[in-house]
Amino acid sequence: MRELQPINQHVLLEMENQKEEKTASGIIIPETAVEKPQFASVVALSGIEKPEISIGDVVFYKNFSGTELDYDGKTYLMIPYVDILGKVVETDKI
Repeated sequence: MRELQPINQHVLLEMENQKEEKTASGIIIPETAVEKPQFASVVALSGIEKPEISIGDVVFYKNFSGTELDYDGKTYLMIPYVDILGKVVETDKI
């Protein structure tokens, strides 16, 4: 079995596969013209000392950061740890 393991202070994020979008009149909007989401799930971490995130967390990251890649039929983003701006956390209603 092979897996993709980040190194050098990088985090591997799993992106949602984007689908082609169509306008109401049927015009197909190419993937390159659609704004990509800035939220993704953490799949793996390199040897980061005291990381503030863990595998399974949903994180918010900088625009235009990292390298997008396709591996085993899924789309991933390899991103530097410092480009992660925050994570989604559950809170209780007051």
